[in-house]
Amino acid sequence: MPVVDRASQSRGPVREYTESTAIPMNELPEQKADFRRMGDGTPGDWDLICAYDDASAAGLADRVLAHLRLLKEIPCGHQVDQFEHSLQAATRAHRDGRDEAYVVCALLHDIGDVLSPHNHAEFAATLLKPFIGEGLRWMLEKHPIFQGYYYLHTLGRDRYRREQYRGHEYFELAAEFCERYDQCSFDPDYESLPLEFFAPMVRRVLSKPIQRD
Repeated sequence: MPVVDRASQSRGPVREYTESTAIPMNELPEQKADFRRMGDGTPGDWDLICAYDDASAAGLADRVLAHLRLLKEIPCGHQVDQFEHSLQAATRAHRDGRDEAYVVCALLHDIGDVLSPHNHAEFAATLLKPFIGEGLRWMLEKHPIFQGYYYLHTLGRDRYRREQYRGHEYFELAAEFCERYDQCSFDPDYESLPLEFFAPMVRRVLSKPIQRD
């Protein structure tokens, strides 16, 4: 398992832990750290906080999956809701033989619509950044601009906004994602795989950070 450097996180723990040290939430000690100012924390305090951080990280995938289900409640006007759209995009990517990180990106690309509808793509890109490569992160962040190619002209707007990125190393990655998996995944007759099929992929991808700020 990779080593998780807790010292790099904003809450300030000072030791390194591996993911295998995570304690289930229901087995965590009941006591809390004694300090009221971070500068007064002791090694024992930070050991305790790190145990809680590890448990929280271990439960990330389940929280993400629960959040994704909330897309069912977002009104959208399409023939399918945003949850089904997400399943369709992930199913198409999986059936095309994409790797797990790509499939998880397809599944979660619109998850920001729940809490961050005005910059949903940045939400998804930030959520997944520690777990995916830079190409996939860029694809997620820019996908609304590339998606606009398929409809903005019908609103009297510039469908070619994506051309500002022509020549970028990940231009074709984002263009292909929208062409093959995003813009076509509003089909009420398409047979998507259920979320339970993708849940193990989400857990595997979100259990292994590959980069940190």
